[in-house]
Amino acid sequence: MASKIRVLVVDDSALVRQILVQGLSQDPMIEVVGSAPDPYVARDRIVELQPDVLTLDVEMPRMDGVEFLRRLMPQYPMRVVMVSSLTQKGKQITMDALEAGAVDFVSKPTSNVASGLQSMLMELRAKIKIASTANVSHWKNKRPGATATTGKALAYRALAESTDKVIAIGASTGGTEAIKRVILPFPSSMPGVVIVQHMPAGFTKMFSDRLNQLCAMEVKEAESGDRVRPGRVLIAPGGKHMRVIRSGGIYEVICEPGEKVSGHCPSVDVMMNSVAQHVGANAVGVMLTGMGSDGANGMLAMRQAGARNIAQNKESSVVFGMPAVAFERGGAERLVDLDEIAPSVLKLLAEIQR
Repeated sequence: MASKIRVLVVDDSALVRQILVQGLSQDPMIEVVGSAPDPYVARDRIVELQPDVLTLDVEMPRMDGVEFLRRLMPQYPMRVVMVSSLTQKGKQITMDALEAGAVDFVSKPTSNVASGLQSMLMELRAKIKIASTANVSHWKNKRPGATATTGKALAYRALAESTDKVIAIGASTGGTEAIKRVILPFPSSMPGVVIVQHMPAGFTKMFSDRLNQLCAMEVKEAESGDRVRPGRVLIAPGGKHMRVIRSGGIYEVICEPGEKVSGHCPSVDVMMNSVAQHVGANAVGVMLTGMGSDGANGMLAMRQAGARNIAQNKESSVVFGMPAVAFERGGAERLVDLDEIAPSVLKLLAEIQR
C-alpha cells in the first residue's frame, strides 16, 4: 500500500485549522501530521515533521503567506497549496503566491459556507494529491532575476514578423509561472498568442493584467470578438471555453460558458481543436506543465492539420502530465526545457511556409 501524503496545515484561525484538519483527515490517502498558527511556528514544524505538502493561508498576521514562501522556497523547497480568500486583494496576493513557488490554490467559500465548505475541502484534497507529485526542486537556491531565455529570444526578433500565424499554449498546475517565462521574451511584433490556463473566473483577469505589466506584448483576458493579432496575447477567461475562428482574413475568439471538456472549462482541447480547424498549418502549439491529459487530443488535431508543436520536458515541469500525454499521443513533436521554449517557438515560426 502506498504511504499516505503527510500534510501540515498553516492558518492563523484556530477554527479554520480545525475544519481543515478534520476535512483532510477524511481522505484515506492523506495524513495531517500537524498544524501551525503562523509562519514562524510552521518553519519549526516543517523541519520537525517533514511534511510532503503544506496548506498555507495567504493572509496572516506577523508574516503573510507570500513573504513566508519567498523565504522558504530557496532554502527548503516545499509543495505548497495556498488557501485564499476570494477578495480582490486575495486574488492579487494569490497570484504573488503562485509566482513565489506555490503549486496551486483553493478559495475559501464566501457565501453559502456550509455547502461551499464541502466543495472547497474536496478541491483541496484533490489538489494536495496533485501537489504531492509536483517537482519543486528548481526553487532550491533560486534568486530573482531575468530569465535565461531573454537574450536568446531577442536574437530571433526578426523571425516573429507575421500577420497570419497563431501560437496556442495550454497549461494547468504550475502554468502561471511557466507561461510568464515563455511569453516574457516575446517581442511586440510576435504573432497573436492564445492561452488556456486552468483557473477559476476572476483569477484569469488578475493573471492577464499582471502579465500585461511585464510583457512587451499586450496581454488581456479574452472576450468574444477579440481579434488574434500580432502583439497581443489572449487568455481564456475562467469558466468559459475559448475558440479561435476565422472571420474573413482575420482570426478572432469566441468565449462562452459550456460543459467541462476533458474535465475543464476553459479546456485546452476545445481551444486547440478550434486552432486545428481554423488556423491549421499556420499555427504553433505549446503544451506546458499540468496534471491530466487536457489538450492532448487537440494538439494531435493541430499536428494532423499541419501545425508545429512542442511540449515542456519532465525536468522543468512542476507536473509532467499534460506535456507527457501530448507527446505520447503524437501531438507534440519533441520535449523542450522551459527556458528553451520561447526560442524554439520563434524558430518554428520561421520554418512555417507563409
